[in-house]
Amino acid sequence: MANRAALPRSFYARATEDVARDLLGKHLVHVDGDIERRARIVEVEAYVGAHDLAAHSSKGVTPRTAVMYGPPGHAYVYLIYGMHHCMNVVTEPEGNGAAVLLRAAEPVANVEGNTKGPGLLCRALGIDKRLNGRDLLSEDFYLAAPPRDEAFGVVTRPRIGVAYAGEWADAPLRFYIEGNPFVSKK
Repeated sequence: MANRAALPRSFYARATEDVARDLLGKHLVHVDGDIERRARIVEVEAYVGAHDLAAHSSKGVTPRTAVMYGPPGHAYVYLIYGMHHCMNVVTEPEGNGAAVLLRAAEPVANVEGNTKGPGLLCRALGIDKRLNGRDLLSEDFYLAAPPRDEAFGVVTRPRIGVAYAGEWADAPLRFYIEGNPFVSKK
């Protein structure tokens, strides 16, 4: 049974840049036991498919990247530097290898610790590789619209830490809520 509070699958089955911008202000919810952790997404990066040299999918389908090529609306969670988990939201039709990295979030409920960066965000919300491939329409792990829409400006910048990606390193595919104190890097 689909979670009524979760964003619909159609939200994710669109152009990655559009999904990235539209994720700003949405709530990431992870229910772990009796604790519902909730945070407002304030910073994201778009990885637009296998042709994007900064995307993990640019190396093709591997056991690690297979989730990126799967249906939209699933979590792609991986480990970097052997110690930090990062979460992406799979976008676009199946087979495109596109996703949005969640870079930073503003705590809303039951979130302890720093959330200014993708690894810190995952640690504070209890997100790890056990959630890799999880459907984001589930009862205990999903993205939802906030109770009230809030107006905000969106800043567009190049992504962080992708200097190896040639011309893709300067692509304006990082989006964040203007003036939000929880953004990882201004």
